[in-house]
Amino acid sequence: MCRISLPSAPRVPEGPLKDRTVVLIGGGSGIGLRVAHQAVAAGAQVVLGGRTQDRLAAAAQELGGAARWQTVDVTDDASLAEFFDGLDRVDHLFTSAASYRVGALRELSPQDAETPFTSKFWGQYHAVRHAAPKLSPDGSVVLMAGAAGARPPGPAPAYAVCNAAIEGLGRGLAVELTPVRVNVVSPGTIDGNLWAGRPALDREATFAQYRRDTVLQRLGTEDEVAHTVLFLFTNGYTTGSTLYPDGGYTLR
Repeated sequence: MCRISLPSAPRVPEGPLKDRTVVLIGGGSGIGLRVAHQAVAAGAQVVLGGRTQDRLAAAAQELGGAARWQTVDVTDDASLAEFFDGLDRVDHLFTSAASYRVGALRELSPQDAETPFTSKFWGQYHAVRHAAPKLSPDGSVVLMAGAAGARPPGPAPAYAVCNAAIEGLGRGLAVELTPVRVNVVSPGTIDGNLWAGRPALDREATFAQYRRDTVLQRLGTEDEVAHTVLFLFTNGYTTGSTLYPDGGYTLR
């Protein structure tokens, strides 16, 4: 197998994020943890949220004194209320925590078909709702969608429309919450934590197909997505936009 050597992710210079409070729900692993590392490197203080205490504690120890954590479940309104009540202010918010089922119309039960909305759409909606009173006027929110909203990879209609709906949510919130900026990141298939536990044959088949389907003919990295999130945190004139770190998947 041919392996492509990738450059390390660009580091955001200290300045826009120095001493700012960056809240990362889902920050204990995957893309959220990579955002945490890049934010801390840029001088931010990070607050990690998620459901798994051990994972959050390990991530905070890895990040050092600039990180603290608290458990939170984005599908539980009382849990979200308690999480944000404990914060004095929120300068930037990114929520990557979600758990859902993906499948065809005739394969999934009605309950499973609703899970992308229950966790990914409404989870982010309610996280922003609770964060709103604490958001700094010059702060931002970055929502997590996915390239499947623009180009469904297969028969998974509920998942595809959920991602498209999150992009619409970002535009709607950008209008309502101004001057707080709200944007969306919609990654393609990323070689990282999300796929680490999948069977090797399934993972490699999916990865090979994705490489064929993209302009750049490779998978993305968690650091590349994290760098996109930090750009949206720090660019003061971008709001209501969706960025696709997808290797050109949506162009094919």
